[in-house]
Amino acid sequence: MSDGRAIVFVDDAIAAGFAPFAATRPLCSMRAGALSGMGRWQLALRPTTPLARHFVAADALVDFPARWHGVTAAPAIVPAGTIVVNARALPLLPAAASAASPTVAMWQIGDAIAAVRLGMDVSREQLRDGLDALVQHGAVGTGAIARLEGVWLTAVWDLVATLPTLLPGDITALALTLGLTELAPGGGHHRTGEHPVWVHPTAIVEPSCLLDTSAGPILLEQDARVQAFTRLVGPAYIGPHSSVTTDRVAVVSLGPYCKVHGEMSNTLLAGYSNKGHDGFVGHSVLGEWVNLGAGTITSNLKNTYGTVSLWTPDGVRDTGQQFLGTLFGDHAKTGIGLRLTTGCVIGAGANCFDAMPPKMVPPFAWGSGAPYGAHALEKFLETASRMMARRGQSLDADGVRHWTRVHAANARAHG
Repeated sequence: MSDGRAIVFVDDAIAAGFAPFAATRPLCSMRAGALSGMGRWQLALRPTTPLARHFVAADALVDFPARWHGVTAAPAIVPAGTIVVNARALPLLPAAASAASPTVAMWQIGDAIAAVRLGMDVSREQLRDGLDALVQHGAVGTGAIARLEGVWLTAVWDLVATLPTLLPGDITALALTLGLTELAPGGGHHRTGEHPVWVHPTAIVEPSCLLDTSAGPILLEQDARVQAFTRLVGPAYIGPHSSVTTDRVAVVSLGPYCKVHGEMSNTLLAGYSNKGHDGFVGHSVLGEWVNLGAGTITSNLKNTYGTVSLWTPDGVRDTGQQFLGTLFGDHAKTGIGLRLTTGCVIGAGANCFDAMPPKMVPPFAWGSGAPYGAHALEKFLETASRMMARRGQSLDADGVRHWTRVHAANARAHG
């Protein structure tokens, strides 16, 4: 990590409670809007060459494989010139030109410090004390303060709540960065709305689908596909090699290699996840390598129309959200016909196939009813390896090491 050519994302105490995702990944690698936190800051700062990317998070994540997202654990000593970011801080895109100035020493979103440029070497452990502590201890370099428009993730459900806010600017910034052209009329598809539809040259929009941009733009990345008889409603981001088909799909962010069949709204798929069959999924987040069995349905609205409560590591909390579905951790799996109650958490690596599980399914749970058994490490690794192979990926030694450590850290959930 060279002086001034790196960026470190810090998961603070609040981010550490973002279950079920904090158990398996640093927050900077999680998609929010159309981009991960790392990708968002890369576009906001506009460096002439890509910054080396590192994180400070839970000890169980130290083996997070670099090839998955191009980010590694920060070194023991972080040198002067490094940019340190609170991973919960998300600048709106396109960002102001002032954000990219090399004279900036501090970036603010609202009244809070979102990022700083170090003026001296500091230890990795010092970063855990937060950005305010770095300022107080004189570890921040001298320079200008850039004030950015943006949002803070104050709780895990903000990944859902901020989708409509983040997606329009993300889509515009990505379209400009990738040099995409707007979709030309014709081709048998139908259009309504005034916002643009940007498509990669290899993306396919089949005849007899409706692209509705009344509420926001749409972007289709490389080899993305919108199949016939789909109503795709913006703002919507369809990532590389992902497809949507045969129903209303509205306000979504799909990472690479995702499949969506059936109705979906206000939902984020981090990547490599499948909803390949009928069943409504709304106001939900699917981590990576999630597979929903046919007929899996999420409830996103209570019969009382009241606000939704959600399990968190600090206890059940009122989210203040009227609409909230299910948060699926990485590599979670559901069986056929699963019904999920409003505000549900399915832990990472869980495989449940009962009719309606409780509102919180522990990580690496296994079975057809609570109390669940434990998903054995060897069986989990076998399933993960088979699923990844279907997308041309492999669970190599680094991946095995990471998941072995994560599994051990979460085994206490089953006593």
